[in-house]
Amino acid sequence: GLWCLSWRQPPNPVVDIGILSSLVGSYRWAKRTAARVAVEAKTRVWEEFGEAMEKDYRSALKRFWQTVRRLRRGKQCPTNTVYSGGGNLLTSTGDIVGRWKEYFEDLLNSVNTPSIEEDNNTSSIEEAEAGGSEADSTISRAEVAEVVEKLPRPGNVPGVDEIHPEAVLVDTSCNITWRLGTMPLDWQTGVVAPLFKKGDRRVCSNYRGITLLSLPGKVYARVLERRIRPIVEPRIQEEQCGFHPGRGTMDQLYTLFRVLEGSWEFAQPVHMCFVDLEKAFDRVPRGVLWSVLWEYGVRGPLLRAVRSLVRIAGSKSDL
Repeated sequence: GLWCLSWRQPPNPVVDIGILSSLVGSYRWAKRTAARVAVEAKTRVWEEFGEAMEKDYRSALKRFWQTVRRLRRGKQCPTNTVYSGGGNLLTSTGDIVGRWKEYFEDLLNSVNTPSIEEDNNTSSIEEAEAGGSEADSTISRAEVAEVVEKLPRPGNVPGVDEIHPEAVLVDTSCNITWRLGTMPLDWQTGVVAPLFKKGDRRVCSNYRGITLLSLPGKVYARVLERRIRPIVEPRIQEEQCGFHPGRGTMDQLYTLFRVLEGSWEFAQPVHMCFVDLEKAFDRVPRGVLWSVLWEYGVRGPLLRAVRSLVRIAGSKSDL
C-alpha cells in the first residue's frame, strides 16, 4: 500500500554567540593581516625596482633607457594619489600634477635666492664673462662629433624635441648659441619622470626625479664640460673620486680598507665621520657655483655659456 510520510522541517540550530564572535574576530584579523602583507609586498617590489633602476643608471644605460621608454608609453605614475605639502590626500589629476610641479620647484630652486656674497661677486663675474681665453674659441665640428660619438645610442630616449643621437651634428647651432650666450628654449626644457625609491608611494619626496633633456642641449653641455675640465681639474683634491675619470667608489673602499688595516696592525685608533647630504646634487646654490668657477679660472664666454644653461627654469613634469 501507499504510505504517507509526514515530513517535518528540522528546528533551527542553536547559534553559539561566543563562537560566532570568535569566528568574526578571526576573519577580521586575517583580512587585516592579508591587506598588510599585500601592501608590504607591493612596497618591497617598488623599492627593489627603484634600486635596480638606480643601478642600471650607473652601469647599464641601455637597459635603463629601455625601462624609461616603456614607462613613458605606459602608466607614468605608480599611484593615483599623492599627499600635498600640508599632508592632505590629493586625488584629482590636476591637483596631483600641480603637487609634483610644486615639489620639484621647491627641491631645485629653494636655495637659489641671491645671497650677500652673490651680490658682491656679481659685478666681478659679469666682467669675467667679457674676458677671453684659450678655451673660448668657437666650437669645432671635431668637438661636437667626439661628444656625439660617446652618446649611448641603443635605447636612448630623446627629449621633448624627439631628436635622436644619430641626427645630432649641430656644430653650427652650438656656435650660434655660443656667440649669443643664450640657449634655445627647447634645449632647456626637460621632462621630469619620478622614479620610486622606497617608503610611501604617495609621498613625493620618496621619488627620484630623472630629467630627460634635449639631446642637442646635452651635446652642447658636454662640449662645455670638456672645455671646463682641464681648467678645474688641477684644483680638485687628490682624495676626491667623484666626477674624476677612472675613479669611483671602489678606490675609496680600497683606501678605507688600507687605513683600517694599518690601524689594526699598529694598534692605533681610527676616527671616521660619514656625512650623507640629502639631495645634495639638486640643492647646489648656483650663485656660489659661479663664484667657484670664476675663482678656478673659468671666465669669459665659457663662463657665460655655462650660466646660460640654468638661467631660465624651463622644466615641466611629465606625469
